[in-house]
Amino acid sequence: MCFLFSFMPATFWVVIGYVVLVLASRAEGRLATFGRLLAIWVFMIAGAILLAGAYVTQTDMCSLDALMQCAQQA
Repeated sequence: MCFLFSFMPATFWVVIGYVVLVLASRAEGRLATFGRLLAIWVFMIAGAILLAGAYVTQTDMCSLDALMQCAQQA
């Protein structure tokens, strides 16, 4: 369940990274290099969010599952 919810912030960061990459392609010199590096960093953040969601789901540490079970028992 947490893995599915990790797609929302990861998608947000991928869109931000794409916007930075497009803006960097329009820039020149050091600003273009900095923009490309910043876009790569943002894509890595998105990947880390997905990996964290997968890890939490696989290790059964997802608090959303506990909340769903409490809601069903009530």
